Amino acid sequence: MRPRPARLLAVLLLAVLTACGSETSAPPVPTGTIRFASYDFQENQILVEIYAQAARRRELPVSVQHGIGTREVVAPALQQGVVDVVVDYLGTALLFARPEFPDPPDRPEEMHAVLARTLGGRGVSVLDEARAEDQNGFAVTQDFATRNGVNTLSDLVPLAPELVFGGPPECPERPLCLLGLQDVYGLEFGEVLPMATRRATVEALQSGVIDVGLLETTDARLDVAPVVLLADDRGLQPHENVVPLVRTEVAERWGGRLTDALDETSARLTTDDLRRLNRWVEIDGMTPEDAAARWWDGG
Repeated sequence: MRPRPARLLAVLLLAVLTACGSETSAPPVPTGTIRFASYDFQENQILVEIYAQAARRRELPVSVQHGIGTREVVAPALQQGVVDVVVDYLGTALLFARPEFPDPPDRPEEMHAVLARTLGGRGVSVLDEARAEDQNGFAVTQDFATRNGVNTLSDLVPLAPELVFGGPPECPERPLCLLGLQDVYGLEFGEVLPMATRRATVEALQSGVIDVGLLETTDARLDVAPVVLLADDRGLQPHENVVPLVRTEVAERWGGRLTDALDETSARLTTDDLRRLNRWVEIDGMTPEDAAARWWDGG
């Protein structure tokens, strides 16, 4: 039996309406995993866990890969789409992205604007910076400081030729590490030893293997070990606010579900939080993932 004209018309109308509805409905749900990656030091692993957990709390698909390398490895990995999200530090990120930049702006928001313009052309979006900040710091033992009357980096200048400096392997080539100490302070150490970790640096200071070592201003060991940071009296270190960097294609694909989650995390994170998080991991023995979860739970 042939379908009646009225019934056939109803079927056709239903098909047309269904097709139109599919065209005007919400856009397709984004696919793929958002790949977070950290640098090869502990605090950055903690930070990446915090921001990754922020995304998970929005029910976004997330993977985390820790310790993929130094800036020379991570920056091209982000720009080439090997990873999607990196948590960086404002001043260091700017100087790495624009090594020819002679004098970074004094205010974090100005630095952020320059970094955003620079990385925007490379397919990377710079999200809001946090109040949390962690700068390079140069440490000596309390005993060394007392015996030599040393309080600032400038105080080291006449002593430096007889001193041993310890820092990460990349330090001699970094403008905010050994290169900066040479250019800004005229510090020329008698010997430079590579240190694999910040923990190794503190142990080398305490055992006398090195006299001066690179730490961070939020390092938990500063609260428990007899070491002190020397004042950066000539202003070598720029502002180092924590800042998430996201591949622009990924930021656009996931929209506010991702970027709002990360920006809201930055709005909450403080320097005191960094110190506490580092203490939980370095002193109390928590994993970066557990420390981040504790922070999110209000610990």
